[in-house]
Amino acid sequence: MVLNRKDLLGIEDLSREEIEGIFEVAESMEEILSRTIKKAPTLRGITIANLFFEPSTRTLNSFVLAEKRLSADSFNLSASSSSILKGETLLDTAKNIQAMEVDIVVIRHSVPGSSFYLAKKLSSSVVNAGDGTHEHPTQALLDLMTIRKRFPDFKDLKVAIIGDIEHSRVARSLILGLNKMGASVTVCGPPTLIPKWINTFGVTVTYDITKALPEKHIIYVLRIQKERQEESLFPSMREYIRYYCLTYNRLKEYASPDILIMHPGPMNRGIEIESKVADSEYSLILDQVRTGVAIRMSILYLLSRKKLK
Repeated sequence: MVLNRKDLLGIEDLSREEIEGIFEVAESMEEILSRTIKKAPTLRGITIANLFFEPSTRTLNSFVLAEKRLSADSFNLSASSSSILKGETLLDTAKNIQAMEVDIVVIRHSVPGSSFYLAKKLSSSVVNAGDGTHEHPTQALLDLMTIRKRFPDFKDLKVAIIGDIEHSRVARSLILGLNKMGASVTVCGPPTLIPKWINTFGVTVTYDITKALPEKHIIYVLRIQKERQEESLFPSMREYIRYYCLTYNRLKEYASPDILIMHPGPMNRGIEIESKVADSEYSLILDQVRTGVAIRMSILYLLSRKKLK
């Protein structure tokens, strides 16, 4: 499989065929991860820069591990350790990195469109690891692959996404991906956390969690992103917990017995999801983390193929 593009910037511009191709390569990467010695020389000679200008644990560590598993040379750069604090622009930082013969730049930034901007300016491949509230494509791809392992045919799949839709790049990318794969999506949350653009995405909207849960195969819970909210968008956290927290009792009363639960992390236990749910037999949360390494290995490999020739 060949990914006929220099960069991976969003789910929006990926075709279903490209998404399925990424999954196929990721499956072979999972074979590497199942070995006693979990390493392959596939990306030997490739240099990768991880530019993370927003806090990250799962995504950054997942990329770093993917790079190590494929024997790439890589280094990490955060805002606190870069010359950006001295006034250097993002573009100048990236150009200096490219001058060091870096092949791939993985970037997370608070400004929507930052990865697209760099991709136009750099000859290095750019991977979007999250740009503001816009997109988080690798998270969506690992979520889709996690789902695909249980539901190979997305056609009749019903997914409910619950929480802070307005500020979630994860939700935007996942909705785009589920639409491309043929699933049906319901979103649920307080009216102030449901964005105006949602009507253009072909989803069902409800503000009542008891109506969102029935007859779904997957419940995808989102974190309340207080750091992205410029004002209070609901009366209190206690009110949010009362009406939208996914509790075990709520799950048992309204959801299907074979329901599966997902969350992109980090979790606010007791706020958007009860610990008993997060740690239950219904949870795929750790499966998502495991799948994330294979997906990122797949993407790095596919973007590097032309450079390795």
